[in-house]
Amino acid sequence: MAVSPKQVVVVGGGIAGLATALALQERAAEAGFPLACTLIEAESEWGGKVVTHRVGELIIEAGPDSFLSQKPWALELCGKLGLSGQLINTNEFQKKTFVFSRGRLRELPEGLVVIMPTKLGPLFRSGLLSWSGIARMALDLVIPARRGAGDESLASFFRRRLGHEAFERLVEPLMAGIYAGDAEQMSLRATFPRFLDIEQQHGSLIRGMLAGRKLTRPAARLGSPNRTMFVTLQNGLGEMVQALVGRIAGAGATLMPARQVVAIRARCDRPGVRTYDVVLENGSAVSAEAVVLATPAFVSAELVRPLSPASARLLDTIPYVSTATLSLAYDAGALGSSVGGFGFVVPRTEGRDLIAATWTSLKWAHRAPPRQALIRCYVGGVGREAILKADDETLVRRVRAELRSMAGIAAEPAYVEVNRWERGMPQYTLGHLDRLEEIKVSLRNYKGLYLTGAAYRGVGIPDCIRDGSETAAEVIRHLASRQ
Repeated sequence: MAVSPKQVVVVGGGIAGLATALALQERAAEAGFPLACTLIEAESEWGGKVVTHRVGELIIEAGPDSFLSQKPWALELCGKLGLSGQLINTNEFQKKTFVFSRGRLRELPEGLVVIMPTKLGPLFRSGLLSWSGIARMALDLVIPARRGAGDESLASFFRRRLGHEAFERLVEPLMAGIYAGDAEQMSLRATFPRFLDIEQQHGSLIRGMLAGRKLTRPAARLGSPNRTMFVTLQNGLGEMVQALVGRIAGAGATLMPARQVVAIRARCDRPGVRTYDVVLENGSAVSAEAVVLATPAFVSAELVRPLSPASARLLDTIPYVSTATLSLAYDAGALGSSVGGFGFVVPRTEGRDLIAATWTSLKWAHRAPPRQALIRCYVGGVGREAILKADDETLVRRVRAELRSMAGIAAEPAYVEVNRWERGMPQYTLGHLDRLEEIKVSLRNYKGLYLTGAAYRGVGIPDCIRDGSETAAEVIRHLASRQ
């Protein structure tokens, strides 16, 4: 007798939802039972914030422009999708990054390992820190490790270890900018637990980073093709989305773009066993034995509120901030001498509109023709969202004024593109991991209902892929238990 396929609905077609759907298909095949997967996305396009635009010979990323190679999950997915040959490293020349500090661009020290410089001479010469600030950093070697299991903010941790000046001028623009967040509120355990581990194991960030550097040297020589810290795809990250959608559809999934999920209803078939009806905006419903919500936390909150008000309240406590990226193309000969290296970051203490700027066509190959230069600017984030109230024209004018002031770029751009991400970046504030545990407990009566995505265990592309894969494994275990 034929076995009826297990029905699973994934709500949300961003990178996390797509990765979940693919992993569900793979794991169901390994487990040996048929699966019917339906993927529903409110927008007409797949990929969420992973969006690549081609404008003539320009390749413009509207959202993320790369991913970390140190986290293997995106590289592994590219291998599965046949995209490994399309991966490119950052350019070999001009590997410099700058910080706008005290009125000018200052080069980050050579040998910088995340935030810890392994060569002191370049740090002295950079002018980023005063002599007293550098001396305070060195006290990290003698300051004892903090004891206790309580959460700590990024700001508190790095001020304690390295001092106020190093935090303000070096750490904050590099690290808080990843989340467009405020380091005073960000949870160390949820965002950069590696530094907490280093402190506990080595008693000092400096000793720990130097020890880690020595350990990774032999591995790098013996490993697979060397990758720079950040990698991307030659024709843009949209290639990953296209390949994922093609693979998922080819394996038999039902894809439903431009469809809004308005409610989820639960039916109890027998004690402890539920079936879910995923209700669409036109009143139709898709029934499933498991549902994965790969949507922003505030969207998931509204969908689970009728089922578990406690879960919804907890999901509502995960804050989001808005950001925007502005891509500007210039005649390559019209830019000044300050345009070199990969770009610059701006400390919050400078009080500027701009968070960071990337010299995209210098950082990556194939982003612009030789006669043009492509620049990408970032605005918004915690405490800096007021600029986003301006219309596009005003936003561009203010960003161009920042580029003129900081990098001497006075030329008229040949092309400008603004991409806004309203409530696009979740914030892992103090207590974030404890909240996730509470959410899990609050949903325990709704077996077969899962949450995944950037709101929970990592905002980057590799983290979303990993989380989607792990969620798929949970779904398959649940479905297997129902057989």
